[in-house]
Amino acid sequence: MITAIVLLKADVARIPETAEVIAQIPQVTEVYSVTGEFDLVALVRVRAHEELADVIPGTLNRVEGVTHTETHIAFRTYSRHDLEAAFALGYEEG
Repeated sequence: MITAIVLLKADVARIPETAEVIAQIPQVTEVYSVTGEFDLVALVRVRAHEELADVIPGTLNRVEGVTHTETHIAFRTYSRHDLEAAFALGYEEG
């Protein structure tokens, strides 16, 4: 699974509506309204890099209200949730 973190600038008057539309894109797992230079952060998860071209410039960038995006591809995931799930399955260190 490939995860892209997409930072978005949006028309300030349309941030909630824009976020709701983005959240409906099947490959988008989460959308956050945030403070700072960007207005929204979307997590996009796909199976192949090629799919990112369909989702980000092909769909997400075309959502009404999106004015700018910056995409970061995750190399690795470090998540307490993932570690806790592994231990819940009975994972034992050697």
